[in-house]
Amino acid sequence: MELLTFALAAAALLATPGPTNTLLATSGASRGARGSVHLLLAEIAGYLLAILVLRGLLGPVLALHPLVGDALRVVVVLYLLHLAAALWRHGGVAARHAPPVTAGRVFITTLFNPKTIIFAFTLLPAQGDAATLLPFIVALGLSTMMIGAGWILLGATLRRGLGGLLPAAVGYRCSAAALMLLACVILAPAIA
Repeated sequence: MELLTFALAAAALLATPGPTNTLLATSGASRGARGSVHLLLAEIAGYLLAILVLRGLLGPVLALHPLVGDALRVVVVLYLLHLAAALWRHGGVAARHAPPVTAGRVFITTLFNPKTIIFAFTLLPAQGDAATLLPFIVALGLSTMMIGAGWILLGATLRRGLGGLLPAAVGYRCSAAALMLLACVILAPAIA
């Protein structure tokens, strides 16, 4: 895959709603863009570490033992359900008493984000040394920052635009419902 095609595919994948984007938008809505921008570094670190581990360690194991992939899918689903429950509870707490979305939570969520599997085994070139992969990794990092910033700005815009019309709990509960739906979509192929 050439670099431009990769960058466009990566941007499209990163832009789709998912667990990390949900957290970024939630943080943008609760803390604003300036208070959330540091989360982008946690997102990039999570993607890079996950891709490194998937390609270097799990790739050969998954090729030989497909059941490991199913077990990994279950772990991801359990984490998404845990995150959804936390967001749901967060929505029941008064906004001034609720803990913010942390860099650690964004990092762990991105580490378990199903998109990392697509980056590691589908979009990035299958063969190549570090010098060959470097432009793709840089493009992924830049795309991650731009798309992540867009999700933060979306959350911040909704915060400003909706002002006092909707309570903050609605956003957290909608985010929780989206994560539960994503967990079901991820688990469905393993059950079928």
